[in-house]
Amino acid sequence: MRILLWHVHGSWTTSFVQGRHDYLVPLTSDRGPDGRGRARTYPWPGSVREVPFDRLRDEDVDVVVLQRPHEVELAGRWLGRRPGRDVPALYVEHNTPAGDVPRTRHHLAGRDDIPVVHVTYFNDLFWDSGRAPTRVIEHGVVDPGPLYTGELPRAGVVVNEPVRRERVAGTDLLPAFAAAAPLDLFGMKVTGLPYGTFEDLPQGAMHAELARRRVYLHPYRWTSLGLSLIEAMTLGMPVVALAATEAVEAVPAEAGVISTRIDTLTAALAAFVADPARAAQAGKAARAAALARYGLGRFLSDWDRLLAETARPA
Repeated sequence: MRILLWHVHGSWTTSFVQGRHDYLVPLTSDRGPDGRGRARTYPWPGSVREVPFDRLRDEDVDVVVLQRPHEVELAGRWLGRRPGRDVPALYVEHNTPAGDVPRTRHHLAGRDDIPVVHVTYFNDLFWDSGRAPTRVIEHGVVDPGPLYTGELPRAGVVVNEPVRRERVAGTDLLPAFAAAAPLDLFGMKVTGLPYGTFEDLPQGAMHAELARRRVYLHPYRWTSLGLSLIEAMTLGMPVVALAATEAVEAVPAEAGVISTRIDTLTAALAAFVADPARAAQAGKAARAAALARYGLGRFLSDWDRLLAETARPA
């Protein structure tokens, strides 16, 4: 099967393209948001092929996987075929609704020809998807292996653009956490904050560095389910996280501490940093839980079933 999708979310796409299909990613001369082509900091297989945007009309495409609202129009213009009408299409909803959440309608709520695939049950519950058929395919991650050493008595945090996304990412909470344990931030555009930073490392290098920290801190208030949380768990890291959105489903009690109380979370962070044996034990439980629920095999099987249904409707 030939699948057209845009390179939007590097971690999610890295898992998605591990399947048995051929994957086409648009390419523009500036490698901007609508034409990044192949990833440069994630390990993608040879089955992912860059296609210049102005040559997409010549490609046979079985399914279009959309991920941003404007891609519906963009795909129609670049392919010369309308998603959902001339070519089968699916829309992956990565994000939680914004604004007046209880009243937020999905932009495809008025259509029934493009199913919306939510990446968490939280998303499916909180979005008003209207007439659009919905499915939930939970995240899956490529297993980086049990890299955890916890040799550094510090907490690791993964957040992209922490200044711009202050409330969403919980960046404003970091001073309170830093008072409980030293913090190191990983991700894009993290320089300038008063913590140890490693900007935009390739995925493998980031995993290796993150795994040296004793505990993983997930300060997000409002995110569907950060893949960095699942990846940290697969590394074998214990977790301290806000009890928000899907994190309450992803992190079992034996794998760490989740709460809406900052004093509970800061105490847990300090306790893990001070007790390597306890941290390692919780990290083993975290890894087992992540592999059981978010394994790559289950993720790809779920997607194969939906893609087959979409490309060859009954």
